[in-house]
Amino acid sequence: MLMAGLDALVFFGNDIFWGAGMANMRYMFQVDSQSGAQALFPLSGKPIVWNGIPHNLRPTHMYLSLQDWVDDFRCNGGVAAVAAQLQEQGLDKARIGLVSFSSTIQTTPTLLHQDALTLQKLLPNAAFIDANWLTQEMRMVKSEEEIGQLRKAGKIARKTIDAMIDAARPGRTEAEVYAAMIHTQIANGGDPNIFNFLASGPVEHSDMELWHLLHGCEQPLSPTTRPLAKGDLIIAEWHTKYGGYRCHTEYTVYLGEKAPPELLDIWKVSVECLEASKQALVAGRTIREAVEMIRRPVERAGIDFVELGFHAMGTASPEFPTVVYKEGYGYDTMNGHGIGDLVLEEGMCFGNNIDLHNSRWKPDVGCMLSDFMVVREKQAECLIGTPIEMAQIAC
Repeated sequence: MLMAGLDALVFFGNDIFWGAGMANMRYMFQVDSQSGAQALFPLSGKPIVWNGIPHNLRPTHMYLSLQDWVDDFRCNGGVAAVAAQLQEQGLDKARIGLVSFSSTIQTTPTLLHQDALTLQKLLPNAAFIDANWLTQEMRMVKSEEEIGQLRKAGKIARKTIDAMIDAARPGRTEAEVYAAMIHTQIANGGDPNIFNFLASGPVEHSDMELWHLLHGCEQPLSPTTRPLAKGDLIIAEWHTKYGGYRCHTEYTVYLGEKAPPELLDIWKVSVECLEASKQALVAGRTIREAVEMIRRPVERAGIDFVELGFHAMGTASPEFPTVVYKEGYGYDTMNGHGIGDLVLEEGMCFGNNIDLHNSRWKPDVGCMLSDFMVVREKQAECLIGTPIEMAQIAC
């Protein structure tokens, strides 16, 4: 803050983008409320958090029991309460950094327009500066304490894979599989934050039909109440959240004793990409070098991908840096544009994105696979232990 010439930071959090709009609030103040919050972090003095509605704060504010960093919690009073406090502390003519949330997908900071206008109206002599970059940079490399939270999320994620496999049976619905996965996350201590891109359908189908089996679907497009059947493929990408930290997982299940050889070939290359990721995501390697290593098995096999690479994760997803698309495709914030020379540092954390298919076989059927990796000196540390065998359910 001193180097940026800021006298205070004002945080605005909300539940945008699966709750990621609270990422900076969670990182700085251990507050991850679905109802949103504001906070003041002055260069001199104690932090203050405004959160909650009156009837939820009796007899006390629960966040006072969940952390020991902030001791001044107040009822959410909106921008007016924040502005009044800034004035009381003599910061009405200060340089104030505004922190909301932005990411490699949600590139527009999530500060509500009316909140910004109200701040300027109530404090016309203050200078307001976008300071999202400050916390974004701080969150890039995780501490061992943060990795500990992600490790706990990884253990729950591994149980969620088992729940997906156990629930996937002919006659059951997509919704039942989905519900079993979510139940497992919450029942094992995960935060009740639902992010699960799931899809299912028959591997063998008419050429006149186009199924969505290259990547899962976001809710409410999934889950459906479609009954599963023998010969179906179930693919999913989900986040398991523990203590505000998100752990990414992808997995594939086939309903049948033996998946088609073409599908198993795709899976084999997926596993090769996962193994390559362990060697690629090490300290000192550049983003460009890591991506080239991870994609080499696909190039050798001559198959295609929807996403192939990695995205940073912690209190939000996707964080910076993220590379999942080919150069020139999709968003520049997600295709590696301009960041090839960025060097990986120990403690960076990534979810793998390995979503492969072979268009020469089928243009609408593929595999999804990932673990969650921490950049280390010699080999990435995997926090989940995702099975490298595709689940094939005899039925």
